[in-house]
Amino acid sequence: MNSLKEQYWKYSLIAIILVLGLILFLKLTPFMGGLLGACTIYIMLRKQMFYLTHKRHFGKGISAVLLLLETILCFLVPLSLVAWLLIHKLQTVNVDTQAFIHTITQLTDWVRTQTSYDLFDQKNISSVASILPSIGQFLMGGISSFTVNIGVLIIVLYFMLIGGKRMEQYIYEILPFNEENKKEVLTEIHLLVRSNAIGIPLLAVIQGMIASLGYYLFDAPSVLLFGFLTCFATIIPIVGTALVWIPLAAYMAISGDWPHALGLVLYCGLIVTNIDNLIRFILQKKLADTHPLITIFGVFIGLPLFGFMGIIFGPLLLSVFLVCVNIFKNQYLR
Repeated sequence: MNSLKEQYWKYSLIAIILVLGLILFLKLTPFMGGLLGACTIYIMLRKQMFYLTHKRHFGKGISAVLLLLETILCFLVPLSLVAWLLIHKLQTVNVDTQAFIHTITQLTDWVRTQTSYDLFDQKNISSVASILPSIGQFLMGGISSFTVNIGVLIIVLYFMLIGGKRMEQYIYEILPFNEENKKEVLTEIHLLVRSNAIGIPLLAVIQGMIASLGYYLFDAPSVLLFGFLTCFATIIPIVGTALVWIPLAAYMAISGDWPHALGLVLYCGLIVTNIDNLIRFILQKKLADTHPLITIFGVFIGLPLFGFMGIIFGPLLLSVFLVCVNIFKNQYLR
C-alpha cells in the first residue's frame, strides 16, 4: 500500500513538474533571447567571477557589478553603436531614382513582352502595399523585443553571477547521469557555448572585411553599410553572405553598372563564399572540433526556437542530444 502511494506521489509530482515547466517555458518564450544571452555570457565570465571572489577576495555584489560593466562595455555598447551606425547609413543612402526607375521600366516591359505578365498590375501593387505595414510592425516589434531582452539579460546575469556556485551545484545534482557522464555533458555544453560565442563574431568580422574589400573594389554603393549587413548574414548557414551580395549585385546591374555587378558576383562567388566555408571549418575544428553538419542543422533548429540566440543554442541542443544518445548506447546497450 505504501509503495503504491509513493508511486502515486512520484508520478503525480513528475506530471506537475512537466505541466508547470511547459507553461513557464511558453510564457517565457518572448524573453528567451535575454535568458539564453545571460547563460552564454555567464559561461564566458564565470572564471573571472571566481577569480575576483576567491583570489582577490572581492564581495560578490561588487564583482558582479564590475563584470556587468564589462559586459555592457564589451558587448552591449558596440552592438548599440553598430545598430545606430546601420540606421544612420540607411538614412543617408543616395539612390539615383531616375536611372533606377528607367531600368525597372525596361525590365517590366521586357517581362511583359516575353510573358504577357504585367509587374505593375493593380493587384501586384496592392499586394506590395499591403505588405509594407506588416514590415513596419515587424521592425518595431523587433526593436522593442530587443530592448526588453537586453534588460532581462542584465538582470538575470547579475543574479547568475551572485549565485553561480550554488546554481552550478544544483544543476550538477539534478542531472540524470553518473559522475563520468555528468562531466562529459557539462564539458560539451561549456565547450560549444564558448566556441560559438567566440567563433561566430570572429567569423562575422573576418567575412565582413573580406566582403567589404570586394564592395570597395567594384564600386558598390554604401560599402560600410553592406559590410555590416554581410557580418550579420554570416550567421545564416548555406545561404549566408549571398543574402547581401546577390541583391546588391542585382541592384548595380539594374542601375546600369553591369561590369562592376558581374565582377562583384565573380569575386563574392569565388572568394567570399569559399573563404566563408574555409574559415568556418577551421574555427569549428580549433575551438570545439564540431562537425559542420551539427552547426548547419543546429542553426536551422535553433533560430525558430530561440531567435537570434539559436545560432549558439541550436547546435548546442543537437550536440547534447547526440551526447545523450551516445551515453545511452554505452550505458545500456553494451
